[in-house]
Amino acid sequence: MHLTFDHISLALSGKTILDDISFEVADGEFVSILGESGAGKSTTLKVVAGLIPQDEGSVLFDGQPVDDLPTHKRSCAIVFQDIRLFPNMNVQDNVAFPLKMQGVAKAERLRVAQEMLEAVKLPDMGTRRVHELSGGQQQRVALARALAGHPRAILLDEPFSGLDEQLREEMRSLVLSLHERFGMTSLMVTHDPDEALTMSDRIVYVSEGKLIQEGTPADLLLRPRNQLVASCFGDTSAIEGAVAEEVFRVGKLEVPAPEVADGPAVLVRVQGSVPFVHSLEAPAAALPASEEGR
Repeated sequence: MHLTFDHISLALSGKTILDDISFEVADGEFVSILGESGAGKSTTLKVVAGLIPQDEGSVLFDGQPVDDLPTHKRSCAIVFQDIRLFPNMNVQDNVAFPLKMQGVAKAERLRVAQEMLEAVKLPDMGTRRVHELSGGQQQRVALARALAGHPRAILLDEPFSGLDEQLREEMRSLVLSLHERFGMTSLMVTHDPDEALTMSDRIVYVSEGKLIQEGTPADLLLRPRNQLVASCFGDTSAIEGAVAEEVFRVGKLEVPAPEVADGPAVLVRVQGSVPFVHSLEAPAAALPASEEGR
């Protein structure tokens, strides 16, 4: 499904939440909406899903406006940050619920539910109650439920924010593998720049309801449009990956690495400096000149 946001504006309680937002998500693409808290990221997802109507502009699926289409007919599924599983149902019935709402026969919806549980690596959890699951397992069940209805697009609202770092890494890998396996259009909200850099085909950076910059992860990291975007990616940090043929890669992020030997490497980001790639098999590199003496 090709998603188009055509000059979307929205105000709630007299406050502008989205201000003339326009961008597109190609069929099968993974796009992250990145920005600080209160930037309008989650509201954008809710407009796509039809949970909140916009004041101006239009949402299009494959070139056709869906502004008057109710949520259950939009062929997209949303995974919320707070999961929202049904506590009165077991895991299998939670996953099968979208199919029940579509009128699918019980035997078929339970078959699909089991297939989705296997896809998220919880094949033996169908009879468990929600409260018996860990936070990571609950997030997997929510993902399985979203997939069960065979949506053409999946919307992810900070799906990993409540997990510890190890579980976050596992869930990121799982989401990307399912995105590739099912060929869905995926739109994810995140406030984590590293998450956006490594998971996304493209990133849309928003602030105070305005679209500030969109492009590939490397575009925003290496060529930020303004100081706001630069500061988002400027905290001192390092991302481990590998270099092959003078290109550093980790997930979907690709950064030129001239004269860096093939093998394990790290992309170092230091506030006020251009990110650089350092081989993990070479002696430690000095900080860029702009950092010396800080």
